[in-house]
Amino acid sequence: MSVVIVTGSAGLIGAEAVGFFAEKGFDVVGVDNDMRRHFFGDDASTAWSRERLERRWKNSYRHVAADIRDRDAMDGLFARYGKAVALVIHTAAQPSHDWAVRDPFTDFAVNANGTLNLLEATRAHAPDAPFIFTSTNKVYGDAPNRLPLVETGTRWELAPDHPFHAHGIDETMSVDRTLHSLFGVSKLSADAMVQEYGRYFGLRTACFRGGCLTGPGHSGAQLHGFLAYLMKCAVTGTPYTVFGYKGKQVRDNIHSFDLVNAFWHFFQAPRAGEVYNMGGGRAANCSMLEAIALAGRLTGREMSWTYSETNRVGDHIWWISDTRRFQAHYPDWSLTYGIDRILTEMHGEMAERWGRGVCDAGSA
Repeated sequence: MSVVIVTGSAGLIGAEAVGFFAEKGFDVVGVDNDMRRHFFGDDASTAWSRERLERRWKNSYRHVAADIRDRDAMDGLFARYGKAVALVIHTAAQPSHDWAVRDPFTDFAVNANGTLNLLEATRAHAPDAPFIFTSTNKVYGDAPNRLPLVETGTRWELAPDHPFHAHGIDETMSVDRTLHSLFGVSKLSADAMVQEYGRYFGLRTACFRGGCLTGPGHSGAQLHGFLAYLMKCAVTGTPYTVFGYKGKQVRDNIHSFDLVNAFWHFFQAPRAGEVYNMGGGRAANCSMLEAIALAGRLTGREMSWTYSETNRVGDHIWWISDTRRFQAHYPDWSLTYGIDRILTEMHGEMAERWGRGVCDAGSA
């Protein structure tokens, strides 16, 4: 028996990982207590995703409704499977800038302490298992906002003569002397700890610093998951609010399948203490205005949206990931989803899940 442990297993990346590795013949143990519902309300609950996983993979998936902050529970779970654990994929998190300010203790306990609990459980009971952590580009704080940006009709764009222009931002960007948000700090703490368990203890660990992770399985909410939430509002006809930067802020977007496929490549040839910027890069990015226009074309009607001058604290004006470091280590991996394909697939899922209903105002 080879077991893959996935935390946040009912979330976007967790659920994708469950299906991916179950199809590869692994037994998958998912850890998820639907904290997303606590963070963002009933509409953001991942209960529907958990139920779908348990139906589809009933012979290879076991769900554990535990909290990663519970050290004893995590240690007991890993002790139960021991050396049978072939891989740990840690996606569970509190993922919102704004929510972190409401409750810094919970934010840090989930993101930082929870990650430490999982690293220690892995070191104690499954030290040969690669440990993959879904980090975030927010570990760089607002440093990207100091890049020389040029305003165009629909987006901010990086000056053509800048080294990051052709391929995006690489891992050389500093994490120091920048405004992170409390969420950025808690994720940076976890990110550094994952690296340290690789370098100090020799665990085979990797931090995937994602841009916007997206896909049809996302339970998008006002405070997190902008592309999924935008499409949800487009489908339901509910007004959406864009915060700051004239709606021209740029995000790269990586489909959950492409990210989990990158996990698979790392798993087959793991390394210790690695860091990878991971996103849609130049192949899959859009501004808020461009995303609104694309959503309108898919639904056949213009979106109803409003604009607020107040941007979110620590929010990026322009982010495109340079994925060449990962591609150099794993040349057989490549992106398979562009923006049009992502949104088309998401539109189909949201239309089926929500139809024409009501949702709250959105955010960038």
